[in-house]
Amino acid sequence: MFTGIVEEVGRVRRVAPVHAGRRLEIEAARVLDGLRHGDSIAVDGVCQTVVDLDDTGFAVVAVAPTLAVTTLGSFAAGRRVNLERALALGDRLGGHLVQGHVDGLGTVLALDPRGEHVILDIRMPAVVAEVSVLHGSICVNGVSLTIQELPAADVARIALVPYTWDHTALRDLRPGDAVNLEGDMIGKFVVHHLSRTARAGAV
Repeated sequence: MFTGIVEEVGRVRRVAPVHAGRRLEIEAARVLDGLRHGDSIAVDGVCQTVVDLDDTGFAVVAVAPTLAVTTLGSFAAGRRVNLERALALGDRLGGHLVQGHVDGLGTVLALDPRGEHVILDIRMPAVVAEVSVLHGSICVNGVSLTIQELPAADVARIALVPYTWDHTALRDLRPGDAVNLEGDMIGKFVVHHLSRTARAGAV
C-alpha cells in the first residue's frame, strides 16, 4: 500500500530483457534508506518488488502482464521516474490510499501553465472514469492528485501546484504521452458493490 506522495525522483540506469519481462535498474538515494530485498516499491505508480540493491540504486523485474498494462515497457535509460516506498503503519497518510495496481493507461491531452500552477488534462479509460468524481482522488504515475474538473465523461482536469511540479517527474510529460492511472480505491469498491447488487436485483 502507498500514499501517492512521491519521496524521490529516480532515474532509470539500465533496462535489460529477462525471459518474458524486463529488468529495470534505477538510480536512487532517499528511498534506499531501510529498503530491503523483497520490499515493495512504487515505480511511476506501479508496485514492484526489489530484486537487487546497492548503495546507488535498486533493481526490479517487470513481468509480461505488468508490461502489457503499464508504461514500464517503454522505459529507457535516462528516464526520470517517481518513487515511493511502501506505507508503514502509523505513518501520516498525506495523499490517499494507493495500491500500486494500475487500472489502465491514460493519455495526456494538454499541459497548460496558468499563473503559479499547471493544468493537466488526461483522457481516462472507462475503468478509471467510472470511479472518478469531482474533487476526488486519482493516481497519475504514482502521484496522488485531486480532480479539479471533469470537462468530459472521460477527461480529468488536474491543477498541479508548484511543489508537485518541482518534485515529481510529471513535469517531463508532453501531450500524447501515456500515463499509469489508478482510480480511487474506495470508488472502485462502491462501484463494484453497486453493480453486484444491481445484478442480484437488490436495487
